[in-house]
Amino acid sequence: MMMKRFLVTLLLIPALSHAVQQNFSHAKTELVKLYKNNPEQKEFYCGCDFRFQGKKGIVDLPSCGYQSRKNQTRAQRIEWEHVMPAENFGRNLQCWKNGGRKNCKSDATFNQIEGDMHNLQPAIGEVNGDRSNYSYSLFTKTYTQYGQCPTAVDFKTRQFQPRDEIRGMIARTYLYMSNQYHIPLSKQNQQLMSAWNKMYAPSIWECQRNQLIKKVQGNDNPYITEQCGNSAL
Repeated sequence: MMMKRFLVTLLLIPALSHAVQQNFSHAKTELVKLYKNNPEQKEFYCGCDFRFQGKKGIVDLPSCGYQSRKNQTRAQRIEWEHVMPAENFGRNLQCWKNGGRKNCKSDATFNQIEGDMHNLQPAIGEVNGDRSNYSYSLFTKTYTQYGQCPTAVDFKTRQFQPRDEIRGMIARTYLYMSNQYHIPLSKQNQQLMSAWNKMYAPSIWECQRNQLIKKVQGNDNPYITEQCGNSAL
């Protein structure tokens, strides 16, 4: 029943005035501009410094004590992480059922959701790859996989534990995506995100970023706005 409601409500997603441009490629281009204008901001999962050369994001690994787990080349670059994984919002679409993510490249609904800037964060490529589509969770107090980076991944149980500083932002992103695109969350996920949303208030940057994205994309994340107001800038 939940899946049927999801498929029906997807058809009701309002077409935004900027929908022609709302895709992953356009989102990445705009986010590079946003972070170039705010160079003091940190990488998402480990809090590393980073910079852009053109569209290429380069991570300053010593700035956060990061040590590569396995893929040094990918660890040195910034990738755009979908906080809510593409599988979560794509798997119930017909294009995904017929061939996975690659088959959804020409699907307008998928492109719109995939290109939502509120769901994208600059992340170390290696950590982005390790996170895959694993669920956020709490399962350890030991962080040894990435040097001094306070993030952990459990490959056996497919769980990913983010650092404290970004848990509220993750929660508000999940709640936004669920509401904006009618994506059902499991009871466990709903409870976790609701708890994190209450426990971890938005940072000044989260409030500012929300308004900067609104200027480009045309809509805010109300779960951030309700705690920050409209005067973040």
